[in-house]
Amino acid sequence: MKIMFNVKKLLAYFAACLVISSYGCSKDDDDPIIDPPVNTVLNGSITQNMTLTADKEWTLKGYVFVTEGATLTIEPGTVIKSDVTEKGALCIERGAKIMAQGTVDKPIVFTSGKPAGSREPGDWGGLVILGNAKTNRTTTPVIEGGLDRPYGGNNDDDNSGVLTYVRIEYAGVAAFPNSEINGLTLGGVGKGTKIENIQVSYGKDDAFEFFGGNVNAKYLIAFATADDDFDFDYGYTGKIQFALALRDPKFVDGGDAGNGIEADNDGTGTDAQPYTRPVLSNFTFIGPNNAPGTLENHNFGNRWRRAVRFSLNNSIMLGWQKAGFSIESDPTAQAYKDGISELRNNIIHSVNSENIFRSTSSVISSAEVESKALAEGNIKLTSPDGVLENPFNLTQPGLMPAAGSSALSGSDFSHLDAFFTPTSYIGAFGSGNNWLEGWTRFFDNGQ
Repeated sequence: MKIMFNVKKLLAYFAACLVISSYGCSKDDDDPIIDPPVNTVLNGSITQNMTLTADKEWTLKGYVFVTEGATLTIEPGTVIKSDVTEKGALCIERGAKIMAQGTVDKPIVFTSGKPAGSREPGDWGGLVILGNAKTNRTTTPVIEGGLDRPYGGNNDDDNSGVLTYVRIEYAGVAAFPNSEINGLTLGGVGKGTKIENIQVSYGKDDAFEFFGGNVNAKYLIAFATADDDFDFDYGYTGKIQFALALRDPKFVDGGDAGNGIEADNDGTGTDAQPYTRPVLSNFTFIGPNNAPGTLENHNFGNRWRRAVRFSLNNSIMLGWQKAGFSIESDPTAQAYKDGISELRNNIIHSVNSENIFRSTSSVISSAEVESKALAEGNIKLTSPDGVLENPFNLTQPGLMPAAGSSALSGSDFSHLDAFFTPTSYIGAFGSGNNWLEGWTRFFDNGQ
């Protein structure tokens, strides 16, 4: 029997395999048409345009960097897992792009490489995107978590690509104390970037952290986060509408406190500019509501501190253990007292009914915060009942307004710009806008 083969094709095949396994780089359109192995490992630096196809399972082995000038494209329905022993992370550097455009029925998934039933928060690092937009640092900062890559610049229109219909599960590696990789970390990302329909689940650190920049976002989910659901620092000035934070009572950071929002101008509370001032509307923050087994470190619905400024509108906070809304520094309190920061048309509840509104500042007392908040359209609740259908169910959360709910009306968009889609309802969900359907996943830890 004769065995016929083409020597050139065979050599090309082995060369392609060597490139993929050694560097994680892919071919350009002009490269030979060679199918890589079904299970494809990415490591090191990606220096050329590359596409991750949905017909293969991709593995991040250690920290993987997409470098300046390269674009990483990820097809709808693609699954990217982390190596189990060399925990992975994916970093899109300044001047690089990610084009990860999932769909409702084919979301892109980043997850643990362990089998179902044994997955844990912190099984891998997370997704990091770095851009050239402004921060309030006087020198070029580098991103935390052991990645040591610079971010920030002077281009607020900077475009780092597109991230839509993406799930990020079991992330949150700590390189060392107080230097972690979050589920989705955005450093100096500009408003030319599109961020929509992202779910971060069972992250060991923050779900979303914004270090400066002005990227806008819609339809974000922080599910069962250990630390903070949304963290803003270093001069972030973007806008976000339609977002959910849903806590697992039995899961929280053992060394820190878990909040719906934690925000600082910077770590020492200076007046560095631009001031951190996120503009937010239509958030739903669901705390543990003192369920059996609730851990002590579950904290506040909102925690505004260290000279930060803010605008929070048309949102719901239910079931937070220690306070719904907290102000913790004199500059933060002064900005709120002067109307630079805004809290308008929100529904706020805390398990500690004596501490729904909290201030530790000498500028304004807790009672004065409450009085100002109630005068500006906010509603104080001593019970979470009757607001949403079934908000504290972790695997099948009912987040639409209940019949007769105060969330069915009362929103106001008169002081918000055209980025925000006006709604009649308060919170992230309302009639005709249950944007969770089709692409999200709510589950018990380890599944």
